[in-house]
Amino acid sequence: MATAIHNTFHIPATANRYVEYTSVEELQDIIPTLQGRPFLHIGGGSNLLFTRNYEGTIIHSRILGAETVEEDADTIQLRVGSGEVWDDFVAHCVSHGWYGAENLSLIPGEVGASAVQNIGAYGVEAKDLIDEVECIDLVTGEWRVFNNSQCNYAYRSSIFKHEMKGRYAVVYVDYRLSKHFRPKLEYGNLSTYLEGKDVTPATVRQAIIDIRRSKLPDPEVLGNAGSFFMNPVVSIEKYEEIRREYPDVPHYDVPDGVKIPAGWLIEQCGWKGKALGRAAVHDRQALVLVNLGGATGAEVLHLCHTIQSEVSRQFGIDINPEVNVI
Repeated sequence: MATAIHNTFHIPATANRYVEYTSVEELQDIIPTLQGRPFLHIGGGSNLLFTRNYEGTIIHSRILGAETVEEDADTIQLRVGSGEVWDDFVAHCVSHGWYGAENLSLIPGEVGASAVQNIGAYGVEAKDLIDEVECIDLVTGEWRVFNNSQCNYAYRSSIFKHEMKGRYAVVYVDYRLSKHFRPKLEYGNLSTYLEGKDVTPATVRQAIIDIRRSKLPDPEVLGNAGSFFMNPVVSIEKYEEIRREYPDVPHYDVPDGVKIPAGWLIEQCGWKGKALGRAAVHDRQALVLVNLGGATGAEVLHLCHTIQSEVSRQFGIDINPEVNVI
């Protein structure tokens, strides 16, 4: 019997089988039933676009909890279950005086996905906090621990999205957080928003929550997967070329070039607030594609491809989805 797949785009996709596990042992018992058949491990469904029903098994972690691994005067290492809601974890850290994750407030999804996607916002990425990622091999059932360097982290990328895609299930993520608050306010309008206010971990977290809510639609109201596209990194020469025509182009210097917001590129192409059928670009944040109601995954994907073509034609820049298209 087909079961509905949880996804924040609210695409009415089904799977042949949907299984949740609450422990490593339960996952290891499930693994033999997966062999020779298609399966997909998902998190909270906040980074998925289903273009069809899934003819296989969907598995999902419900491993919860956070425990202290080690602690000293400066840092604390926490081992967190992959099924924990990410923002609940951030709130927990801020309330206990453990810092570093506050800039990642209100990012949807679960702890396991933070290690796979290398989630990031406001100048901070998950890789900045991760010590180790504990996994189960979905072929052999064996336990394997990847240290930070072995995860091959890059912008919205990891070994779990590329070389080892589909091979491992993340069961625990070990984060190292600081006991000393060092605010990062350089990105976006965060410093402007906090001007005149006491800059504390709680006020930084609340500012980011307020800014995100003002720009991003609630997926319970309007189906979406948050930021749909990754921000492209271009060469300095390409950036200078664009700046000659658009002197106010927003940008961030990064080690391998210049990062230009994909939302800005999409907006310059006239797509902000524009719809194609039942899929649309959000009217307050062009980086977000939304389901206006009843859209299929194919409709959202068609909108994605149309926008990619327009940005490439106008700017000569390729923008790629951050969302996993199934």
